Amino acid sequence: MSKLQVALDEYLAIHRALGFKLRVPGRLLQRFVDFADHQGAAYITAELASQWARQPAAAQPAQWANRLGMVRRFALYCSANDPRTTVPPTDLLPHRYHRPDPYLYRDEEITRLLEAAGRLPSATGLRPHTFATLLGLYVATGLRANEPLRLDRDDVDLVNGVLTIRDTKFGKSRYVPLHPSTQRALQRYAEHRDRCCHDLDTPSFFVSDRGTRLTEWCVRWTFVKLSHEIGLRGTGDSRGPRLHDLRHRLAIQTLLKWYQRGVDVERHLPELSTYLGHAHITDTYWYLTATPKLLHYALRRVEHSKQGQRP
Repeated sequence: MSKLQVALDEYLAIHRALGFKLRVPGRLLQRFVDFADHQGAAYITAELASQWARQPAAAQPAQWANRLGMVRRFALYCSANDPRTTVPPTDLLPHRYHRPDPYLYRDEEITRLLEAAGRLPSATGLRPHTFATLLGLYVATGLRANEPLRLDRDDVDLVNGVLTIRDTKFGKSRYVPLHPSTQRALQRYAEHRDRCCHDLDTPSFFVSDRGTRLTEWCVRWTFVKLSHEIGLRGTGDSRGPRLHDLRHRLAIQTLLKWYQRGVDVERHLPELSTYLGHAHITDTYWYLTATPKLLHYALRRVEHSKQGQRP
């Protein structure tokens, strides 16, 4: 086993013990170590890191920069034990990832999406109920795409109306309170599921026609299919409004309502950040600059505060 492989195993073990999952970085860094071993490199250099990061050649420069950033953080760790290590400079590949602008679904688009989900073909009759309820839950709660798919029945408190989201993106768990209408929708789905499927082998709350846990790939594929069907995407469009934009919609609408009601947004923003499961409040602040209407409200509030007036 090479010294770089030993260092990588230690690096990943330490960070995972601290709660970082490093699923994608772990896989990519393993590829980097394999690349270094193939090159006969015993330690990291800026040239080696840059050569690996620029693969594949057809990738976007921002992807190259992201790959280099992973190696750079690993190199910082290695440099403590191997003085031959060169930490790649931050400006070696200065490209940055730009988050796509959120798509703000209109109410009538949400209605068409849920109606189309309710018409999905099904061998057991469960599939349309599963996807209509699941998509409705995304709309109502702003959960990440994989979070409701990982819900077990014990995680859904239908008496008190609370979801337990376990082991999320940043290794944390949180409680998500439900609106009574969402609580009732989940109750109806649970009753229908239990009538359609007996003796399930999975504890999953949402299940497929086969009685198995839904996969994220299946949900995304179905969402794209429905998007084409209702005109959210053109016939040949490979891009368009995303499933993740339902999460953006919840966040943006919440902030807009707060501004319109005169709520002190800066004071209550940590509450929204906690509800969404953001690791840093700066992730929630992003919505203020990513949405023109929200940016307008924020700037107007700043101007009024400077003048000592209420917005």
